[in-house]
Amino acid sequence: MTALSDVTILVPGRLNPDTLAELKTLARVVERPNGDISDLSEAERASVRGAAVMGVVSAALMDALPNLEVVAHFGVGYDGVDVKHAVSRGIPVTNTPDVLTDEVADTTLGLLLMTARRLSAAERYLRAGRWAKDGHFPLTETTLRGRSVGIMGLGRIGLAIAARLEPFGVSIAYFNRSERSDVSYPYFATLGELADAVDTLIIAAPGGAGTEKAVNADVLKRLGSDGIFINIGRGSIVDEDALVAALQDGTIKAAGLDVFADEPRVREDLIALDNAVLLPHVASASRHTRAQMGSLVIENLRRWFAGETLATPVPEAQKAGLVKRP
Repeated sequence: MTALSDVTILVPGRLNPDTLAELKTLARVVERPNGDISDLSEAERASVRGAAVMGVVSAALMDALPNLEVVAHFGVGYDGVDVKHAVSRGIPVTNTPDVLTDEVADTTLGLLLMTARRLSAAERYLRAGRWAKDGHFPLTETTLRGRSVGIMGLGRIGLAIAARLEPFGVSIAYFNRSERSDVSYPYFATLGELADAVDTLIIAAPGGAGTEKAVNADVLKRLGSDGIFINIGRGSIVDEDALVAALQDGTIKAAGLDVFADEPRVREDLIALDNAVLLPHVASASRHTRAQMGSLVIENLRRWFAGETLATPVPEAQKAGLVKRP
């Protein structure tokens, strides 16, 4: 058993400021905001036993830290962490599920409404003085009335989104890695088949090689000209070239995006589109929720060094039995 106060924790890259401030009161923290640890001495690298991260943790970074024991990731998706390499070295990886589920689901519904009813465009219209000058904002062509919604990724967040959608009276279906036995929503074995069956597609799946560019030109075409596409999962899940083309030529009606392929850089041809609502990856970005996420990061670090079972090890770590310090 080791107290967190006796441990050196590396923070490579950005971390939620509140979390970082709390962590500094509990452990010895080495910060490298740009993620580069090349200036750390051999002794300093050897002193690092844990990492608190929000983003990328490469195999090279892990290998540069000979005594690294645990990686605590801030966020649900952890595709930026080389988990396979971590597990091969006996290093567990944790993430922060559940605590952000409601916030992300709320934001998803907000983004869907903004996209279907063009609410952000309507606000810009008012602020520009056009209501008084040009009259009423044009009637929106789309509504949630009578829509059918397909969800890619019916995990914790997907289920929360579905629960919020039910009172709107829309039909709900889903595509998942496997069919769930605890829901009555229709299941489709492929994303293309789901797109055929719905006119609104919401992405709530994790990133990674298994979902990279899963939403391609074919899926968008099958969604149809009245289609609305919403992504709060990962930008990597979408072929952005195909999405921009589909929005430009009317293959789909509109898109609402909170995530992008090359964040924080968003391509200009996407920004220029009037039928796209774009948010700067804010789905879980309330101070309340981020504080809960940060507390879970710190709790996982505390538990590991205290010899207790980790609160939220990722599935790969669980499968490898990396849930408690030997």
